[in-house]
Amino acid sequence: MRNLTAIAPALWGTTYLVTTELLPPDRPLLAGTLRALPAGLLLVAAARALPRGAWWWRAAVLGTLNIGLFFALLFVAAYRLPGGVAAVLGALGPFVVAGLAYGLLGQRPGARVLVAGLAGLAGVALLVLRSSAALDPLGLAAAAGGMVSMSLGTVLGRRWGTPPGFAERRTALLALTGWQLTVGGVLLAPAALLVEGAPPALGWGNVAGFAYLSLVGTAGAYFLWFRGVTTLPPAQVTLFGLLSPVVAAVLGWVALGQSLSGGQLAGAALVLAAVVAGAAGTSPATKPAPRAAGVVRSR
Repeated sequence: MRNLTAIAPALWGTTYLVTTELLPPDRPLLAGTLRALPAGLLLVAAARALPRGAWWWRAAVLGTLNIGLFFALLFVAAYRLPGGVAAVLGALGPFVVAGLAYGLLGQRPGARVLVAGLAGLAGVALLVLRSSAALDPLGLAAAAGGMVSMSLGTVLGRRWGTPPGFAERRTALLALTGWQLTVGGVLLAPAALLVEGAPPALGWGNVAGFAYLSLVGTAGAYFLWFRGVTTLPPAQVTLFGLLSPVVAAVLGWVALGQSLSGGQLAGAALVLAAVVAGAAGTSPATKPAPRAAGVVRSR
């Protein structure tokens, strides 16, 4: 379970390379829309299920927090902050999640997870932060807001669990992931049109990039992520997110010829050690969150 959850942020770490090499420039909201909406509709079709009862508003809340609002705030942060500053703020997620989980779920985070979070934060700072980084107040607020948005979505996802009415848990997760991505895509689409205008003509490289991000980096990655969210302690799940900047940095070095200093390599090693230590902090016997009522199968 833990290893599969770790695949999700590793896949998200490929987003930078795909975006810079294959996608149209300066279209982050379009990228977010085309990542989320097709993936969401595909998963909903695969699960053949629509929400019912409380799951209508729960799917709307989770889709807004984890996808729609999160992607939009990342867009603002990306334009107003160096990526290193945004990554360090994102690395505060395990602590925010730990606090929310204690307040909403009554789960006290283990000392090992908190220490691993501190080590991971230091590692991310070594890996991506630069002394010349500018601190724009609006960008900082957007990056912090995006981190809090997904942290709250993670804790609520654990609280509400997976919907009932499915013969297999895998199908329930397909539906849950599809609902959230669809909600997020629907929210992002008008924002993309309003801020960025009509989509440009797409070449085959653009199509390949969007297809990869939608099918692999979004549908597949978020399915694995929500699988972990509904099973593992929230603070522990968030630790896996620290892998994303490590993968992005390694791919930049391998594929784009970007240099990595000794300090950056030490930061990457510290992040990996923190994730391994945090993953070992909870018994694998942790039970999935209980399912809540209210889903109808549509065929």
